Amino acid sequence: MLRHKDKKFIAYDAYEKLADAYAEQVDTKPHNAYLERPATLSLMPDVQGKRVLDAGCGSGSKSDWLVKHGADVVAVDASPKMIEHARKRLGSVVDVRLHDLHDPLIFMEDGSIDLVLASLVMDYIEDWAPVLGEFRRVLKPKGTLVFSVGHPFTDYFLRNDPKDYFKVEKVEMTWTTWGEPIIMPSYRRPLEAVTNALHEAGFTIERLIEAKPTEDYKRADPEGYGRVSKRPSFLCIRAISLKKR
Repeated sequence: MLRHKDKKFIAYDAYEKLADAYAEQVDTKPHNAYLERPATLSLMPDVQGKRVLDAGCGSGSKSDWLVKHGADVVAVDASPKMIEHARKRLGSVVDVRLHDLHDPLIFMEDGSIDLVLASLVMDYIEDWAPVLGEFRRVLKPKGTLVFSVGHPFTDYFLRNDPKDYFKVEKVEMTWTTWGEPIIMPSYRRPLEAVTNALHEAGFTIERLIEAKPTEDYKRADPEGYGRVSKRPSFLCIRAISLKKR
């Protein structure tokens, strides 16, 4: 599963360009702060005293939330600039590591984690099986995986050139709300590819929600609220690791 040392994950260049603006705006940008974030965090169990892996931590906003709620956190991300921002934000209270999820979590022991949080990172991984397999390996029996991805339906219908909904496809969108336009590549997959991958990796879905904007979103961006309140944007899932055989 180890990749060539020079191979970078699909959105490496985009996130290196985006990192400074992302770190500055992530706590107030409506699409993140008042749509995906509250939906994902609503699925979190009690994390007090729990050991948590924040997989794809970005600039550390959700690790910050985890620490404030009493968790012991290990945070990883594949973007060096994002890691810089995470370390500035989190200080020494979180073990922050530069790590690409395509590679094994060799620094983590089997069954050493109570919860894995993977917020908006699985969209950049084509084959989920090895990554979910590593999550299950490091989770304790009946451990929890909480993650969010772009909603499959919206991701399909918003594309300028939609092809086959039922295929996992590499796609690109131009992000214009973080400053200079940034071409963001990702992988779009159908809903059944999401649920089947979890099943095959040994997880059972406990809850699935489609993110809806909060009243804070409405106050911050009334026009945007009108759009996102009527169409799906993010899919958020809480899954439980089945007992290992």
